[in-house]
Amino acid sequence: MSQPHDDSASPAASPAASASPTSSLGSPGPDSPVAGSPAAEALLADPRALLKHLYRVAVDRALPGKILASHLPPPPKGRTLVIGAGKGGGSMAQAFEAAWPASAPMTGLVITRYGHIPPDYRPRRIEMVEAAHPVPDAAGERAAARMMQKVRDFNPTVDDQVICLISGGGSALMPLPAPGLTLADKQAVNRALLASGANIVEMNCVRKHLSGIKGGRLAAACAPAKVLTLMISDVPGDDPQVIASGPTVPDASTCAEALAICRRYRIALPQLAVDALERGEWETPKPGDPCFDGHEQRIIAAPRQSLLAAAEAARALGITAHVLSDEIEGESREVGRVHAALARSAARHGEPFAKPCLILSGGETTVTLVPQPGRGGRAGEFVLGCAIALDGQPEVWGLAADTDGIDGVEDNAGAFLSPSTLERARALGLKPADLLAANNGYALFEALGDLLITGPTQTNVNDFRALLIR
Repeated sequence: MSQPHDDSASPAASPAASASPTSSLGSPGPDSPVAGSPAAEALLADPRALLKHLYRVAVDRALPGKILASHLPPPPKGRTLVIGAGKGGGSMAQAFEAAWPASAPMTGLVITRYGHIPPDYRPRRIEMVEAAHPVPDAAGERAAARMMQKVRDFNPTVDDQVICLISGGGSALMPLPAPGLTLADKQAVNRALLASGANIVEMNCVRKHLSGIKGGRLAAACAPAKVLTLMISDVPGDDPQVIASGPTVPDASTCAEALAICRRYRIALPQLAVDALERGEWETPKPGDPCFDGHEQRIIAAPRQSLLAAAEAARALGITAHVLSDEIEGESREVGRVHAALARSAARHGEPFAKPCLILSGGETTVTLVPQPGRGGRAGEFVLGCAIALDGQPEVWGLAADTDGIDGVEDNAGAFLSPSTLERARALGLKPADLLAANNGYALFEALGDLLITGPTQTNVNDFRALLIR
């Protein structure tokens, strides 16, 4: 049973309203509350509701339905083929279909995660396929193979145009193995990478070199048509080569680097793959390759834009907001402890930020799993590490959540913390440090009613972290 929340929490912040599996993300609407308004005063009185509002603002800024149409080119002289993959693939396809002229020839195939097709989307000219994430499955393998075949059957010409819709998660959703590898091989490598603590750049370097579609190979198949890639970035630094393992962009990484990463993290590879990487047989198309002539990439949504939108919404409420960075990486619990140190210093000494204030950050942290991990993702791991380091520090509240609405493989987007998090946990007989050591933050926050559950948000600009110091 959940324990009561802080005295400052309103009914809107109760577990039934904020942590129910049937709750929805909703939308902050076009007019965010401003300082002095009744809506603003209600938010300022309820730290939990305030943090959830800012998360909504960040997600809203990255929704394809609001931003994709302005990036579309006019229809070409020839035909248009739409392809792509990612957790935002369904909403990107929906936005594209809504904006593309009905008279312009167009067909397509886009892959997204199970349950991530918008419920109000009825595909007409773009076929939507669902597959597994973060560990790929046979549905993803079949869909990736069909996508390559669809490109070949399209028989692109110089008058045609290919538009690729890419968002985070696309790498796992397009598991087309390199020649000689099996899906089981790819699954084993992917699981090992996810548990290793490797960062996203390292993981995607390996994925590209074990793939028949990533690392620019999909673009090569589209020649001589022009390719426009529209991307929602979920990676630190917004490097197109890294987003979904860059299926339509040149790849500067090498087979040798991929092999070195596997050896560094002790990722077992089939001997066939080791031999191919050592010989450079699975090298990807590089910058300057003529297959990329005339191609263009546009990032239509990125983590920093969403953090800045949340900061602006906080300032409209009269709260001083500081964006640390949208490129923070590292072990989740350690990043949580560093954030706790900043919040504690601000609360106690007014340094480096004077209170009241809001500290925001984004990026992509990692979790190194124990042999038999519990439940939870990197957002929950961050919050638990932060809460333990804060040790009940008064006047500090927080939220960490993934902007796609899924923390790892769980049903929550993230979790809240408050000054009473540890006290309430211990009153239930829970041991926060033991749960953190077991990668089992979900159990603690579920027991407290402190999970943020939104369902799929239809976008993905990675981690959202906010600490409110009052």
